Amino acid sequence: MKFSIFTGKKLYITLHILAWTILFFLPAYFLFSDPGYNHFFKIIFYTQVFAYALIFYLNYFWLLPKFFFSRKKGLYILWTTVLIIGLYVIIEFSNNVFFSNENKIYNDKFNTIAKEYNLPKPTRKGHTINYLFTSILISGFSIGLRVSGKLSQEEKQRKEADKERLNAELALLKNQVSPHFFFNTLNNIYSLVEINTDDAQKAILKLSKLMRYLLYESENGDTTLSREIEFMKNYIDLMILRVSSKVNLSVSFPEKYNDVTIAPLLFISFIENAFKHGISYREKSFIEIALNINNTVIEFSCSNSINIHKDEAIENIAGIGLENVRKRLALLYPNNHTLTISSKEEIYEVLLTINSI
Repeated sequence: MKFSIFTGKKLYITLHILAWTILFFLPAYFLFSDPGYNHFFKIIFYTQVFAYALIFYLNYFWLLPKFFFSRKKGLYILWTTVLIIGLYVIIEFSNNVFFSNENKIYNDKFNTIAKEYNLPKPTRKGHTINYLFTSILISGFSIGLRVSGKLSQEEKQRKEADKERLNAELALLKNQVSPHFFFNTLNNIYSLVEINTDDAQKAILKLSKLMRYLLYESENGDTTLSREIEFMKNYIDLMILRVSSKVNLSVSFPEKYNDVTIAPLLFISFIENAFKHGISYREKSFIEIALNINNTVIEFSCSNSINIHKDEAIENIAGIGLENVRKRLALLYPNNHTLTISSKEEIYEVLLTINSI
């Protein structure tokens, strides 16, 4: 297994370690290499860095999840204020009690420098304002980082939920294709047994391949174009068993092509729809199915005559299966597909282009 620190949580932890390492050790190079720096200045610097780290991580891991994201923003502001002020009081108390001599030397030295170069004397007010401003800035940064992480996680969960939902809909689509088609085909095969035993045997073999693909091969999430084409051919061959001579059927699949990986059952709903609504046993009708591929671009077209009752809306031709395909295409190929469905002059046309990269 290949180990990498540049993915997922490992990247997140690495960036935090790197940021605090730079913050701690880079200033240390200047502070400890220059003997002119007062020892108390180093104490002030690192106690404040430690306080800022506490403010950031207590915000990130406790205050934000417990109060901010629980719609208790008033309590969040209160506890953040208590945290910032509390740490400031602790730092000042510690410096005055444990480092009183260093504090006096530090203040005397800065007063001397200020007098020598005619600079304003450093005041406690300025130090306090600097601490409060930096603390508020760090709190805001922790909010932004946590919110962006939460939004990213929610987006990831939403996509996973969409995939799970579409997988369930894909299973529903299989169930839609399977039962009525399966029983209709069995009836056709049954009637074919007495007429032509060889054709009946071939039809049973095709049906078994079709059902195997529906039940097993398409479960993996992806399939190859060659398997999908074989599935469509078997489906069409079985549907021909109930097609009368009045139906003009044209099917065109490529002989040579790059066998790319695609999502399963993207085309079958359009073909099933064509046989369901494009066949007339009393009038002439037609179905034209074609698939072309150029490198990784797949172009599928399906057109058929519309055979519906006058009181049935043309929009009702598109059933749950077609809506399922729309959703799957939007999720699996969000910027790499175009789907055009139109009906004009009693002709229903579908054109689907997919870039399978």
